[in-house]
Amino acid sequence: MLTVAASLLALSPMPAVAFEIFGIKLFESKDERLEVINPVDYSIDLDIDSGDAALDDDLRRSSLLLQNEGEPVSGDLGLVIRARDDRDRLVATLYENSRYGGVVTVRVDGTRLEELPPNPTFRKEGPVPVTISVDPGPSFVLGKVTLGGDAARLDPSDYDLEPGNAAGSDKILAAAERVVIDLKAQGRPLARLTARDVIADHERRTVDVTIAADGGPKAPIGDVSVSGTKSVEADFVARYSRVRPGQPYSPEQLDAAAKRLRELGVFSSVTMKEADTLAADGSLPIEIEVSEGKHRYFGLGATVSSIDGFGLQGYWGHRNLFGQAEQLRIEGSIGRLGDTQELGNLDYATGISFTKPGAFFPAATLSASILGATRETTSYAINTVTAQTSLAYEMTDRDTISGGVAVEWANVDDAFGENEYLTVYTPFEYVRDARDDTLNPTEGYRASFAASPSYETFGSTPFISLQGSVTGYLGLGEEDRIVLAGKIAGGSVFGSGSLSDIPTNRRFFAGGGGSVRGYAFEEISPYNADDDPTGGRSFATASFEARIKITETIGVVPFIDVGTVSASNFPDFSDIRAGAGIGLRYATPFGPIRLDVAMPLDRYDGGSDYGIYAGIGQSF
Repeated sequence: MLTVAASLLALSPMPAVAFEIFGIKLFESKDERLEVINPVDYSIDLDIDSGDAALDDDLRRSSLLLQNEGEPVSGDLGLVIRARDDRDRLVATLYENSRYGGVVTVRVDGTRLEELPPNPTFRKEGPVPVTISVDPGPSFVLGKVTLGGDAARLDPSDYDLEPGNAAGSDKILAAAERVVIDLKAQGRPLARLTARDVIADHERRTVDVTIAADGGPKAPIGDVSVSGTKSVEADFVARYSRVRPGQPYSPEQLDAAAKRLRELGVFSSVTMKEADTLAADGSLPIEIEVSEGKHRYFGLGATVSSIDGFGLQGYWGHRNLFGQAEQLRIEGSIGRLGDTQELGNLDYATGISFTKPGAFFPAATLSASILGATRETTSYAINTVTAQTSLAYEMTDRDTISGGVAVEWANVDDAFGENEYLTVYTPFEYVRDARDDTLNPTEGYRASFAASPSYETFGSTPFISLQGSVTGYLGLGEEDRIVLAGKIAGGSVFGSGSLSDIPTNRRFFAGGGGSVRGYAFEEISPYNADDDPTGGRSFATASFEARIKITETIGVVPFIDVGTVSASNFPDFSDIRAGAGIGLRYATPFGPIRLDVAMPLDRYDGGSDYGIYAGIGQSF
């Protein structure tokens, strides 16, 4: 199966030659680069002899002259400025690697930087030669570590500042910042650094560090004001932020409030501005400064599949319908164009949804939607109309519960023939999200549990669907260059009727990009005597990925998925299917662009040979 998807979001005029999507320019020609005034070409020779391959790599990455070799600079003085900047960057890299006795020597056109005139002129017989010699010197370790002032009560070992440890400058700078952060976390908003002294003893090859801080008084949150609003109500912004006067000051609470407001989608920027001084009553005034973005948006999308043909999607939305970030979205799609010649056999979907954040309580979100769809999969053909309303409540920044009521009509043609269902159900869900990033997590976990008590009215069949999943992430190596990711999921349907009494789309299937890659969508299922897929009462799936960074923007991901679907209430694992493959990731500000290729390890007769999946964000 080959599927390629393209989407134009928030449509806007595009450059004449380059194509820009998600802030990335593709196919940009050289003519589109800014023209360099008085261009000067140069050659670079970076000589490093540290005996430490990792250090050598760090130094080479730090040299912008080396990274940009082949691109001219503006004028002779511009080359000198670049060379000085390179020297400073290389020295800083040495300090970061605990090398405080290193020497960086830079020559431009044969002359040392220190000996060049204020306005040098170089020969133009060819690229101007730049030579950089780096003598890293010996490694230094931490010597005496002193925490002073209000930081004296803190333990240096909590900041990795124990004598004998490596004395990297980045570690020392980070420790100083964390000292202030930890003092602020005690409810002291005016905490500040008063000293950060680093003294290198070249004879003993040690670095003595002194960090002192003034915590200032403890203070509660004072007046909360809002600025920058236009059509969004300022009172709503203050209420939804959940920052209230009298609360203890907490940097984490303010960061969470800013994130919460950004996620509404109505603001292009949100800044929590803390006053420089306390108010007369000893409280800290807070100003929420926002900048509103465009509230109306629309978009178009397309899909191309070797199995399902061509598809089109479109949507229109409003992010601030009544002034309190209420969202209205109308969408529709047509699929299987080219795969079938009959209009009645196309896949259609259309729907409208409404979301009101801060409904009833600041931490509650009300949602309502109605969706109609017709779809044909490898296992069944179905027409549905679903109406649903729900209320979600954020118990904490990590924990959310939701509940609602829904009605769904379905007309299905599957292994049991053509049947009609009308189901009333009450979906409930609990989610705990402790990931460090939703689109590209490197640590933490996410766990969810859902229950949907249901009643199918035409057949008078009560049943309940239970599902749960857990994903986990573990970063390894420097800057998490390898991330191990795993997911397990399972579910069961319990009811008094036969399998055919349960609506087809409420039974379990597996296969496709969301479960076992390499198999067609919902291809994994129990099969009857006629070799038709019936769906099951239970399922279990597991996935494992190793997300490996090759460069800062490109990564590879070998993966394996395993799944089973059973006709019984609990998985019996009598038919386990697995798919394996490899993926590419390209990092963007919106999360990684994903492209996965997978093959089934136990292919069904006549089933899919492979699958290609694309999207934004990791697979789980």
